[in-house]
Amino acid sequence: MAAAGMRFVCRYLVPVSMAWKRLTRAEAEAITAAGMKIVSVFQRGANDAAGGAPNGTRDGKAAYQEAKAIGQPAGTAIYFAVDFDAQPKDYDAIEAYLRAAAKELPGYNVGVYGSYAVVEEMARRGACAHFWQTYAWSKGRLSAATNIYQYKNGQTLAGHTVDFNESFGDEGWWDTSMKNVDKPVNNSVDKEAAEKVISVLGSLWMASADKKVQDAAHYAANALRDAAGIPRP
Repeated sequence: MAAAGMRFVCRYLVPVSMAWKRLTRAEAEAITAAGMKIVSVFQRGANDAAGGAPNGTRDGKAAYQEAKAIGQPAGTAIYFAVDFDAQPKDYDAIEAYLRAAAKELPGYNVGVYGSYAVVEEMARRGACAHFWQTYAWSKGRLSAATNIYQYKNGQTLAGHTVDFNESFGDEGWWDTSMKNVDKPVNNSVDKEAAEKVISVLGSLWMASADKKVQDAAHYAANALRDAAGIPRP
C-alpha cells in the first residue's frame, strides 16, 4: 500500500472480542515502518452513537483501553463512527455520545466519522475536534470542517478490499515513533471572516474536477484556520 502511494491507514480500536478487525501494536509498528500514518476509529455497530451518553461512556472507556494498549500517543485523535444516515432527530444523541466518550479519553482528541450533515452539525456544536466525512448520504456536498474525506468504497489495493480516503490536514493521525502532540494557536485573523472564506473554499473543492485546484483550496482553508486560531476541525 505504501508503494502504491498511500500515506495513511485508517484502523479500528475495538475490544478483543472483535479481534478480526482490531488494530494491534505489531500492525501499528508495521504501518509505521512502511512510512505511513495511522488514523484510529472506534466502532462496534453502525448506529451506536444514536444511543447517546451511555454508549459514549462505554465506548470511550473501551477506546481508551485500546489506545493505551497499542501505545497511541496522547494529543492524537480517536474518531467515533456514525455509520448511518443520521437525521436531525439523532443529533442531540450523537452530540451526547461524543461528549461522553471524550470524558473517558484524557489526553486524546475526539473525532467523528459520518455524513456531511453529521460533520456540519457536530462542528457547529463544537462536539469534537476532528471530522472524517464519508461521501455516503452526503449528496455530493463536502463540509469545510472535514479533515479526512472518504470518497470511494469497496476498492482493491495490494490484494485487500479497502475504502479510499483523502486527507486535508490536522487529521490527528499518529505512528509508533511519535511523542505527545502540541499545537500552537495564532489568533491574528478574524475568526468569523475566516469561516466564511473557508466555506467558499469548500464549495470550490466540490465544484472543481482539477486535483491541483482542490489541493490549493484545502491548503488555503487550513492556512486560514491556523491564522484565525480555528482548529483544523
